[in-house]
Amino acid sequence: MAFLGLSGALSVFITIGIVVALLVPALDFFRQVSLGDFLTGTRWAPTFADRSFGVLPLVTGTLWTTAIGLMVAVPIGLAVAIYLAEYSSTRVRKTFKPMLELLAGIPSVVYGYFALSFVAPVFLQRILHVDVGTYSVLSAGLVLGVMIIPTIASLSEDAMSAVPQTLRHGSLALGANKLRTTLRVVFPAAISGIAAAIVLGLSRAVGETMIVALAAGTRADVVTDPTMNGQTMTGFIAQTATGESTPGTLTYDTLFAVGLLLFALTLFFNIISIRLVRRFREAY
Repeated sequence: MAFLGLSGALSVFITIGIVVALLVPALDFFRQVSLGDFLTGTRWAPTFADRSFGVLPLVTGTLWTTAIGLMVAVPIGLAVAIYLAEYSSTRVRKTFKPMLELLAGIPSVVYGYFALSFVAPVFLQRILHVDVGTYSVLSAGLVLGVMIIPTIASLSEDAMSAVPQTLRHGSLALGANKLRTTLRVVFPAAISGIAAAIVLGLSRAVGETMIVALAAGTRADVVTDPTMNGQTMTGFIAQTATGESTPGTLTYDTLFAVGLLLFALTLFFNIISIRLVRRFREAY
C-alpha cells in the first residue's frame, strides 16, 4: 500500500514539476509581452527583426489539424470498436485487435513522411483533385486522424466489452435487435470509457509534433481554409527548440509561453469532456 501511495504521489509531483518548469520562463515572457497581445495578435514572428508575438496563427493551425484528425478518427474508431466488441468472433478479435494496436506503435515521423509522399501528392491531388500544396493542415490532419484511430478504437472496445452481458440479454429479450441494443444499451453504458478514449485521442492530436511539423508547413498565418499551409504550436516548438536559442532570451521564453498555452488548451478540453461525461453518464 505504501508503494502504491508513493507512486500516486510521485505522479502528482511530476505534474506539478512540469507546470512549474513551464510557468517560470513563461512569466518572464509575459513581463515583456502583454497577455492580450499574445492571445489576440494575428502576426507570429518571434525571430524576425520586426518581432510580433500574436499566437492566433499557431492556435488556428493546431485547431484545424486536431479537428480534421478527430473527424477521421472518431467515426472510424468507434465503428471498429463496435464491430470488435459486438459483432466479431473471438478468433477475429484476437487476430485483428493486436494488428490494430500495432498501428499505434508506428513512429509519428513515418506518418509525417507518409503525408508528404502519398496523402498530399497522390490521394488529395491526383485522386480527389483537391487544390492543395505539398504542405497543408488538411493532409496533416488526415494522417493525424489515422494515427489516433487505434487509440480510440482499442480503448472504446475495452469499455464496450466490459458492459455486463445481462444488459444485452435484457434488451434482446424485450425485442430489440442487435444494432438497437448496441446503440441504445451498450453504447450509453460504456460512455465513460468511450469519452476517455476520445479525450486521450484528442490530447494526443493536440500534442502531436512530427506529423504537423513535417506535413502542415511552417508559415505562421491565420488558417481559414484546410488547404492552407499553416504552423501549429507543436510545430513551432519543434522548429525553434534546436539548441540555438539562448536561455534567458525572449525567443527562448517564447517556447515556454507556447508550451504553457498548449498545456492549458489540453486541460480545458479534458475539463469539458469530464463534465459532459458526468452529465450524460448512465449508471447501472
